[in-house]
Amino acid sequence: MQEEIKTRLKALSDEKYRKFASGLLPGTSNLLGVRLPLLRSIAREIARGDWRGYLKTADDEFFEETMLQGFVIGFAKTDDEEKLQLIREFIPKIGNWSVCDSFCASLKFVNNNRARVWDFLQQYFRSDREFELRFAIVMGIFYYTSDDYIDEFLKLLVRIKHDGYYVKMAVAWALSACYVKFPEKTLEYLKNSELDDFTYNKALCKIIESRMVDDETRAMIRKMKRR
Repeated sequence: MQEEIKTRLKALSDEKYRKFASGLLPGTSNLLGVRLPLLRSIAREIARGDWRGYLKTADDEFFEETMLQGFVIGFAKTDDEEKLQLIREFIPKIGNWSVCDSFCASLKFVNNNRARVWDFLQQYFRSDREFELRFAIVMGIFYYTSDDYIDEFLKLLVRIKHDGYYVKMAVAWALSACYVKFPEKTLEYLKNSELDDFTYNKALCKIIESRMVDDETRAMIRKMKRR
């Protein structure tokens, strides 16, 4: 199946899109240029068949092959424990923000297993590896910016200290997402945070850029920037 899938991916490659995507993924040189909706379509097809056999033989020669594996895991019908084991095995393959964020978005099973997955994520919130930590943060954005988890999530976010650019950007994104839903609470955490200046100011910028924030709030947030 692996070679068949690889052949299909090559046939679907788009050079113009490959160049565009390459510009968004510095350091990622193994792109074919297959658009994400096509990858999701193939993943759904695989998930309806022998998806376990596919995952056992799939390789990571091309960016799209790694992305496809993530989508298959998201779409696969299985019990919670096997799903978490598949996620655990896939996480070390995450090497860029695109695979990370798309993989997180595909894990809809979390909506019915939030407490179990939250416990699972704690090891990754403590990781010193850039994309393991980003994985945990982005999962928080997609599934845990809610009344029952917002305090725990914010506590974790404002204590993160990591030099990785993609961690800092994920924290900033997360704080802006939290602010839109819980402005007063998020603001209080921000004011008392241990965040480095770059991440703190980037979070404020993302809040200011949000369409959900009014002009008066934007002016107030601008005054909070660290010089």
